[in-house]
Amino acid sequence: MGLADLADKGCRVGGRILGAFCLVLLVVCSTFSSLANAADAPLVAKGYKMAGDATKMRIVMEFDREPDIKWFLLRGPNRLVIDLANTKLAIDAKDLKPRGLVRGVRLGELGDRVSRLILTGKGPFAVDKLDVLKDEDGTGYRVAIDMSAASAREFDAALANQALTTGSTVSTDKGGRVGTGPVSNPGHRFTIVIDPGHGGVDGGAEGLNGTVEKNVTLAFATELRDKLAAAGKYDVFMTRDTDEYLRLDDRVRIARQHEADLLISIHADTISVKGIRGATVYTVSDKASDPEAQALADRENLSDQFAGMVIKDDKKEVTDILIDLIRRETHTFSMSFAHTLVGQLSTSVGLINNPQRSAGFKVLKAPDVPSVLVELGYLSNAKDEAQLLNADWRDKAAQSITNAVALFASARAGAGTGG
Repeated sequence: MGLADLADKGCRVGGRILGAFCLVLLVVCSTFSSLANAADAPLVAKGYKMAGDATKMRIVMEFDREPDIKWFLLRGPNRLVIDLANTKLAIDAKDLKPRGLVRGVRLGELGDRVSRLILTGKGPFAVDKLDVLKDEDGTGYRVAIDMSAASAREFDAALANQALTTGSTVSTDKGGRVGTGPVSNPGHRFTIVIDPGHGGVDGGAEGLNGTVEKNVTLAFATELRDKLAAAGKYDVFMTRDTDEYLRLDDRVRIARQHEADLLISIHADTISVKGIRGATVYTVSDKASDPEAQALADRENLSDQFAGMVIKDDKKEVTDILIDLIRRETHTFSMSFAHTLVGQLSTSVGLINNPQRSAGFKVLKAPDVPSVLVELGYLSNAKDEAQLLNADWRDKAAQSITNAVALFASARAGAGTGG
């Protein structure tokens, strides 16, 4: 073989090697390009769910990959803003319908492939937890947000903390979270929230002579508020001061947002048992003290079905969380005030037999607000109905409750737990 043949063969071999190298290089470049394109492809927000009520909510967003999020709070109105980097939205608009503590949900794209979720609260709230979690089956990720009703002071403290850190909080930065615990309030005065039962389309019970419960409760609650305010020692609020409809959980929310030391819910029901009359004081319990208390709680808890709304219970785990949050200390304070109140009422107005009772009243389930429900009397009894319309009787009853509040507030202040 001559030199020309060797040179020709070398060229052919070199060409094949060069071709193979180019092919490998092309495959590698294509692979890296595919990986880069996949990494650069937007995440997909593929699901959105809310559960809870006006006192506590959980929001869950689902993603196909791990999201990169930032969140922060805004005032006027109270909002939680969540920015989702490189995210495409594939969420059914029907799932965004507000409920419970959340009165508004907005979701849209800001540009530069950033999407934004804005949750507007019914007044101030706390972000108890915001986590990015991997799905158990490994198919995706979810963002879980826990919110609860809070006071304006607590919301402002969270805003101040936010300003001192970065102005916005990355979800994985647990040290920078807001709303993770109570904020001390040394200047807090003992605060009472009075809840006139029923209202608006929910008239409540009706007396033998046409007296409507919602009017009786509002009139009495207004007199009680004025007496308590005149003492000059308390901050006093009402869940409603007009003829308006309120859901039961909204009444609880209002008490929590005012940082109430005491919630007094005022009612005047009817009962089918003839001859029963007099006032009763109820506290909350999982098991009713007697069948009459259970029946009353069942009737009062149906209040949420007015205004054309069909209220469905949330998933059992959410309900259990709300029940479990009724702390032992709060229940002890509720029982203590109920006992004091029965003692004061017994000196001025008639009470039924066993006047301190309990049942599962939704309006008494604030986890951190001692709460009682006062049945002033039964509109189904002509004598009770007449008393409820009598100014002197109402004045005596309101004064007895005011006296009980004074004793309770003094005891709390002495124990260093309020006022």
